[in-house]
Amino acid sequence: MRSHTLTYSKTKHSIQILDSLTVDIHITENPYKLLPEDLFVMAARINKKRSFLFVSKVLGKHIPIDPQIGLLTGELLASRYMEKVKKVDTGMAAEHLSAFKNGPDFMNSSPFIDKDHNPVIIGFAETATALGHAFFQSFKRADYFHTTRELLANQNSVITFEEEHSHATSHRCYADADLLDNKREIILVDDEMTTGKTAINIIRSIHERFPRKMYTVVSILDWRSPKDQMLFNDLEKELGIIINNVSLLKGEIDVKGTPEVHKGQSAEEPLGHAVQLSCIHLNKEFPELLSRTNEPSVTLSGEIRNIPYLKDSGRFGLDAKRQAELSVSLAEIGQSLSRKRDGRNTLCLGTGEFMYIPMKLASFMGEGVKFHSTTRSPIFVRNEKDYGAKYGISFQNPEDPGMAQFIYNIPEGYYEEAFLFFEREPEKDFLMPFINQLKKYIKNIKIVYFNGGEKNE
Repeated sequence: MRSHTLTYSKTKHSIQILDSLTVDIHITENPYKLLPEDLFVMAARINKKRSFLFVSKVLGKHIPIDPQIGLLTGELLASRYMEKVKKVDTGMAAEHLSAFKNGPDFMNSSPFIDKDHNPVIIGFAETATALGHAFFQSFKRADYFHTTRELLANQNSVITFEEEHSHATSHRCYADADLLDNKREIILVDDEMTTGKTAINIIRSIHERFPRKMYTVVSILDWRSPKDQMLFNDLEKELGIIINNVSLLKGEIDVKGTPEVHKGQSAEEPLGHAVQLSCIHLNKEFPELLSRTNEPSVTLSGEIRNIPYLKDSGRFGLDAKRQAELSVSLAEIGQSLSRKRDGRNTLCLGTGEFMYIPMKLASFMGEGVKFHSTTRSPIFVRNEKDYGAKYGISFQNPEDPGMAQFIYNIPEGYYEEAFLFFEREPEKDFLMPFINQLKKYIKNIKIVYFNGGEKNE
């Protein structure tokens, strides 16, 4: 009952998952000669639509990472995009690659792609919201927004599309329609393409209302089969468009077997500890740095939540000028949070789609800081070598109690403290079930709120 990688050559790998599922990988493109085991491990999904998951080691979703690596991955993809699509050497790829392979020192990420390139960049929720934003921060002139699974009460989504294999399939986009009502190149950023159907769905949705000539799909991993790639070629011919594809690792996979999984987490949980709990209200400490919206959302049960969102998360659109201002603000806030640290090993934990801002803050908080996020994805947990989900916590989403959420790969007693980041403050009754789970692994929890309710103002 082990998961391991057998390397037959530089391009062929066979990965066994739980002794019941085999994934054979044939790598066809690896422009930066990255090691697959440095990019991902694998796990079994509790999902009838897709039985396996490439668990990224660089994304900051399911596995704790150095936050600089998460930001650097987006920048490395931006360099690769310029090389492959625009035939331009940014002069940054070698530096990014060295930092990626050898471990980054502190990097003050700043735009390096000149103003002649002005795309509209879209990150995919929930997994690639930070990746898309990190890709976008490389541009001196661009616009960015990410898709969302959130439902807003008073706004219509400018486009909608489906992600069939996902645990939550519907994507919405609440950016201003002017961001799409143009002829600029659109760059879609996702962590992985297995079939590419999600990218095809959003391209169709955009093209129906806002046609243009060029789209680019960017991902860390691209596993599309020749048949799947042919669907992109067919779409190009049908719509009269160009679709570029950019990835750090490209290949084909062959999946055999079915993992023996069930919804209950299988790893033993610790008994828990008394918790040291504190709250940090950034909307009070830094009111001039945090711009808010007044958009209410609708929970799965139909209740209205009137807690404001942040304008600059990426959900509502962001241009390069505001991104530069945001970077300055986050550096100031991150340095303030670093002075509130109590331990050497600190976990910064984003929540759901709210990933980039917590990741960026974590990058300013000093050494010994790891970052990752809660997720909607149910993954089978097994504490075994080289498996992608060794530990797991399941709980109701404090911001929407009808939704299940999960955290993976937090070992008991490793972190001396956690900074838990919420874009919008949840009700205490909905928050405590989550805290009671998390305290089994971490004794000192600092809850960081960006926007509180009026009663907390």
